[in-house]
Amino acid sequence: MLRYKGYTGHVEFDGEAGLFHGEVIDLRDVVTFQGTSVEELERAFQDSVDDYLEFCEERGEEPNQVT
Repeated sequence: MLRYKGYTGHVEFDGEAGLFHGEVIDLRDVVTFQGTSVEELERAFQDSVDDYLEFCEERGEEPNQVT
């Protein structure tokens, strides 16, 4: 599990593709990320959360995090 700005990412490893893929959980929206290393995965997760928050702000919407 990854955590950033109050969001949690669930990660799995795909051995055939040789990469980690994950999803930000507890959202009504689908926000995903992937990487080939732990460092790349963590950065992609943080970028995905930041992009999601920016997208919500641009649309004048509250992020729809499920609590």
